[in-house]
Amino acid sequence: MKRALITGITGQDGSYLAEFLLEKGYKVFGLTRRTSTVNFERIKHIEDRIELIQGDLLDQGSLNSALDEVQPEELYNLAAQSFVKTSWNQPVLTGEVTAIGVTRMLEAIRTVNKKIKFYQASSSEMFGKVTETPQKETTRFYPRSPYGVAKVYGHYATVNYRESYDLFASSGILFNHESPRRGLEFVTRKISHAVARISLGKQKFVELGNLDSKRDWGFAKDYVEAMWLMLQEKTPDDFVIATGETHSVNDFLDVAFGFVGVNDWKKYVKSNVNKYMRPAEVDYLIGDYGKAKKTFGWSPKTSFKELVEIMVKADLEAEKNK
Repeated sequence: MKRALITGITGQDGSYLAEFLLEKGYKVFGLTRRTSTVNFERIKHIEDRIELIQGDLLDQGSLNSALDEVQPEELYNLAAQSFVKTSWNQPVLTGEVTAIGVTRMLEAIRTVNKKIKFYQASSSEMFGKVTETPQKETTRFYPRSPYGVAKVYGHYATVNYRESYDLFASSGILFNHESPRRGLEFVTRKISHAVARISLGKQKFVELGNLDSKRDWGFAKDYVEAMWLMLQEKTPDDFVIATGETHSVNDFLDVAFGFVGVNDWKKYVKSNVNKYMRPAEVDYLIGDYGKAKKTFGWSPKTSFKELVEIMVKADLEAEKNK
């Protein structure tokens, strides 16, 4: 039975990855921080099948101890301060966790067991102010937020340890990936949750920022398979994981409201660009996943329309049961 350790197991990606690995017959461990409020909502249905280990990306000793205890064959580093907007308010914490935290984990592998295969969750936010379209593994990074800057650091730390210490360290440069498990602070889930509540008469409108902003949105459940596939390769490398399509917030609203039978949704949506404006914006992201498809046969299974409908349907069911 293979052993895998997931940091960020209580998050969207961590919970889907844990399910995926359990189906593959893995013994799954999750690294969790000690906090005053515990949120295991996303993993409560599998909590009896996984083992949680205490540790923190801010604490080198705890990471060494966790690896020593678990002795995993694979380590998936998904933990981060992952909300871009928050990174402007907490730039130093974002750097400590999302950037330096990666180095601490790589150091733990180098110290405890250099044979552990490492996956780093890199991000399309590293491309930021894009210099090439679509974006691929060789596209220049131009991050536009403290989060994007921190992810670039973590990405290059992974490359550096791979080349300096011969570690099996791969990075997945994942474009936006969503699901019903996405936090309510993210625009996609904010929309799906609001649409469900508006259709049930529980909410009158939703306030959003720039409706013309475009992203390459995929389904998180599809993307965790790509993470696993990267670590099954003979040699470590970096891969863009995306859909190759771009859609605007307007497009998301069209599909979401359409699912509940509302075509003229503008009366339910207020756009307040100034309120949600960031010091520097990322306006257009679209990824080229050709390398991943060619190398290990990955391609997205879920269409944009299917993704939006999955999210609205889940929020509808949840709201009806409240």
